[in-house]
Amino acid sequence: MLRVIVLLEVGTDEKILAKIRKDHEKALVEAKDTLQKRPDEIKQDIQNEKDKVLKEDLVKGGKDDNNLPVIEYVQPPGATGHEPSDPETKERREKIKEMMKFAWDSYKRYAWGSNELRPVSKQGHSSNLFGSIKGATIVDALDTLYVMEMYEDFEMATEWVEKNLDFNVNAEVSVFEVNIRFVGGLLSAYYLSGKEVFRKKAIQLGEKLLPAFKTPTGIPWALLNLKSGIGRNWPWASGGSSILAEYGTLHLEFMHLSKLSGNPAFAEKVMNIRKVLNRLDKPQGLYPNYLNPNSGQWGQHHVSVGGLGDSFYEYLLKAWLMSDKTDEEGKKLYYDALQAIETSLMRKSSGGLTYIAEWKGGLLEHKMGHLTCFAGGMIALGADGAPEDKTGHQMEQAAEIARTCHESYARTTLKLGPEGFRFDGGVEAIATRQNEKYFILRPEVIETYMYMWRFTHDPKYREWGWEAVQALEKHCRVEGGYSGVRDVYASSPNHDDVQQSFYLAETLKYLFLLFSDDDHLPLEHWVFNTEAHPLPVIKKEMTDTDKHNQLE
Repeated sequence: MLRVIVLLEVGTDEKILAKIRKDHEKALVEAKDTLQKRPDEIKQDIQNEKDKVLKEDLVKGGKDDNNLPVIEYVQPPGATGHEPSDPETKERREKIKEMMKFAWDSYKRYAWGSNELRPVSKQGHSSNLFGSIKGATIVDALDTLYVMEMYEDFEMATEWVEKNLDFNVNAEVSVFEVNIRFVGGLLSAYYLSGKEVFRKKAIQLGEKLLPAFKTPTGIPWALLNLKSGIGRNWPWASGGSSILAEYGTLHLEFMHLSKLSGNPAFAEKVMNIRKVLNRLDKPQGLYPNYLNPNSGQWGQHHVSVGGLGDSFYEYLLKAWLMSDKTDEEGKKLYYDALQAIETSLMRKSSGGLTYIAEWKGGLLEHKMGHLTCFAGGMIALGADGAPEDKTGHQMEQAAEIARTCHESYARTTLKLGPEGFRFDGGVEAIATRQNEKYFILRPEVIETYMYMWRFTHDPKYREWGWEAVQALEKHCRVEGGYSGVRDVYASSPNHDDVQQSFYLAETLKYLFLLFSDDDHLPLEHWVFNTEAHPLPVIKKEMTDTDKHNQLE
């Protein structure tokens, strides 16, 4: 036994000596090589060494020049697509790209740097939603430009962001609008292109929004002065309340801000909102639109899946999907809420149209908003994960809502949908009040067509989308861009003279994706925020068991 050990030791010594000789020779060769290299080659070698150290830092949690964690950027799948093989689909997709080019070029020509374009009067337009932050259309359109491979325009927009996008403004902004358009737009631009400027600006803006959460409950204010950090709520909101769709539509962006900044505060703020909601009684399982941020109690018992409520429900589902289906709480909250909506708000008209009504203190108002039409897409997106074999039932509901919303378009003169439509007094899917007859280039109906197409491949959804394209071209396209119209039942359009930033962010993007293949921004890898900004699914860390199962 002893002899074997001695032999082993001798063998080991010889191996060590051989390694020393080999290393010595290698060092001599490397030194000789270096001496023969040109100065520029030596510089490149030094840079490569630095990059290597940077990557090692990344593993150890190093910081970059902006004091942000060093992140190795990897582009998620399907950031760009390819032309569809079907000639008609390809032609239609090209047409939608031409519409984007026209909308963008018009903005560039008449309103560059302003928030939005006035296409009739050919000048800039600034909404008070953004305080004195500029460039809403630029930031909102970034990802659409990238997805449509309009790279020159994307570079031009990037340069503007780098040099001119400034959040040091002494003005009040809507926390919700700035989050979904600016934070969302910057995050998407970062994830699509890998350009650090977008990550840096998104985090800068996120930090500016954090003081909005300084309330007794942590439910954020609706309005915030970015310089002073002083917040307040909309003066019209019931009893000084915050709005469900506003404080409930921060989750996706803030989870990504924590991931990209290494600062857990963003995620903590939005998770705390859930804690507050979990403690409250829900009337019939429903979430009222108003919540007082001081007392933590509901305001008026108004419930809506349209304006004031809509995207709260959307973000419950998408939080679960974006977490790679690990956020079980988000999943449960979504399916429970959907069940309450089906029981208390979903109704069928005598003419057979399914709609989602609004609930006011226990009484139903039989109207549905254009904004509510997003729900068809939402229900389809969630159907696959539905509990107790409800997948088929939810897909039917989604299809019914899509049909109702298509009817709201088909029953107008201009073939564009009204802002709100009713199901009472013998009227179905028609706006009866003057202040509900306008169309402001909204995306929700087209968004639902896009999801329905992805999940069913029923050609009618592409046909319905194409009908909308033709109506937009005929009635909304003017010499200086695209404009909303004041009355969709009038025989000729009366233009409102605003090209909304969401027309470029959402309406045109969803149309383009409706006529693209499914592997362009595939839904298993991307989740769209409520402004149609795609954010990647945050993949769960694989355990050894997962890896083993995947190998098998």
